[in-house]
Amino acid sequence: MKGQKNQNKGYFTELGQDIIKYKYIYIMLIPVLLYYIIFHYIPMGGAVIAFQDFKPAKGFLNSDWVGFKHFIDFLTGIYAPRVIINTILLNLLNLIFGFPAPIILALMLNEVSNKSFKKITQTISYMPHFISMVVVCGMVITFVKSDGIITQFLTLFGMEEVNLLSKKEYFRTIFVSTSIWKALGWGSIIYLATLSGVDPNLYEAATIDGAGRFKKIIHVTLPALIPVITIQLILRMGRMLTQGFEQVMLLYNPLIYDTADIISTYVYRRGLEDMDYSFASAVGIFNSVINLILLFSANWFSRKFVKESLW
Repeated sequence: MKGQKNQNKGYFTELGQDIIKYKYIYIMLIPVLLYYIIFHYIPMGGAVIAFQDFKPAKGFLNSDWVGFKHFIDFLTGIYAPRVIINTILLNLLNLIFGFPAPIILALMLNEVSNKSFKKITQTISYMPHFISMVVVCGMVITFVKSDGIITQFLTLFGMEEVNLLSKKEYFRTIFVSTSIWKALGWGSIIYLATLSGVDPNLYEAATIDGAGRFKKIIHVTLPALIPVITIQLILRMGRMLTQGFEQVMLLYNPLIYDTADIISTYVYRRGLEDMDYSFASAVGIFNSVINLILLFSANWFSRKFVKESLW
């Protein structure tokens, strides 16, 4: 016990010295900490309304306690299967097609020897990231209208001249394509930064051993990316059921609810439009719990089989 106290004392002494030595860095950290405390941790107290029949006039303390009623109502409701399946499918498709896209782009750019072409390509691929999602979705809506440029191009191959966002079977393709286009270039930055730190001697050694360009990618480049890919994938799994709200909200309409309505948009309608705050909070908590389970599961799987993890 005494040894543990001395160890803790030594730790806090070392921390104090570190704060004094790097005081300006810690001062810069204060706004970030305040942001998370004010906008992320303090509002957690409001989650109690998920277990109440919350009435704004009564407040948190006087609203009637109903336990898990809202959770049960959601899971047994007619919309639960639709929004859960749509959320999983959209994010799964985005994971399958969207997650590897920046990695593939980074690998391709890493093989380009012409620096001017490489810089131009990177700049063009980064630009969509800096365009607001509202503007991006507005462009998409214009392009897929019955007289839009994409629709008109597809009619050349026999497709019906119709607003693509009025057909539920096209929504997932539009959603995933838009997500990839917007995030492709920006997502590749972290992989390009990792590749810039790979020891050139490894490539030289591979060349001496007779490895071609493809084998160098397989045996040198990809192994260097595995730790970063693993961490990014784990973090992505932790957001599986919360990604895409803004994009879906801006693109969908009642005609395509069957394939476009997700948990987040359903919470928005029930919570803000119908003012059913307790029900919406319960669904939001359900969503967060599933995300947390996915995050821990992905981290455990990665630590066990890939030997890389967040903790």
